[in-house]
Amino acid sequence: MKLVMTIVALLCCGASLRAQAPKTFTRADTAVLHRQLDAIAAAHHGVLGYSVSNLDTGERLSLRGDETFSTASLIKVPILVTLYDLAEQKMLSLDDPLTVLKIDQVPGSGVLQFMHPGMSLSVHDAAALMIILSDNTATNLLLDRVVIRRVWQKMEALGLKNTKVHSKSFLRISSVAMDSSAKYGLGVTTPNEMGRLFEMLAQGKAVSPAADSAMLDILANNADGELMQRTITGLKVPHKTGATDSVRTECALFRLQSRIVACGLTKENTDTRWVVDNEAQVTLGKIGAAVVAAWPAKPRG
Repeated sequence: MKLVMTIVALLCCGASLRAQAPKTFTRADTAVLHRQLDAIAAAHHGVLGYSVSNLDTGERLSLRGDETFSTASLIKVPILVTLYDLAEQKMLSLDDPLTVLKIDQVPGSGVLQFMHPGMSLSVHDAAALMIILSDNTATNLLLDRVVIRRVWQKMEALGLKNTKVHSKSFLRISSVAMDSSAKYGLGVTTPNEMGRLFEMLAQGKAVSPAADSAMLDILANNADGELMQRTITGLKVPHKTGATDSVRTECALFRLQSRIVACGLTKENTDTRWVVDNEAQVTLGKIGAAVVAAWPAKPRG
């Protein structure tokens, strides 16, 4: 009996040690990846900056990582983070109702512009529309609740001093920084700062583990797969894109064997067409494909 108990104890001890053993993550050949990404950026007819980081190995590489870029709708992620932060502080509730008035409806992306004025939806529903369909009307409704300067304050509290939203969508008159708004449009950031925001979301450090997980779930349902996601299949990727005539942007969290955050921001693009094979979109697709190929996939099972 003693022998049996000893064997069981040893087996349990071994299982416990295996459970506590640190997971080994495969590192990439970052020198090769850096050359690949730089070559893709150099071939692009415009200006491209990127930031790539592996949260589990500490690997980092970037190009123009601290240079400021227009965000286009990518700035809706900082708005989302600020919204959830205010909800965490009980300054608003995600269940609060919002009413869509005719004066609130603006053009561009989204569906609320086509809805009957007077319809009601929750703050959470508006947040989902802002991210999944990049709905501009939903964004403006949320900014009325959040207040633009609070987004600045939240980003500064996270150490992201260059990441700012300027105004409501299609309402430049609402800008709180007219000169910067004229230069960058809806918002401004750097590849490294937006990458850092996605890192904090992945680590549960942007607002709280529960809030960050909820935001990642929304981001994973983003309907725009025409940029970094265009050749990637079999992965549910939390990401957000942005676009204006001469700008294309995206930041994404790739859950491979390890967690990879990749951000690509472009500006001054020669190709200003609104088509699926716009050069900047194809270029960012190459960035996404190269990043995913550099690290092993998540094991099945």
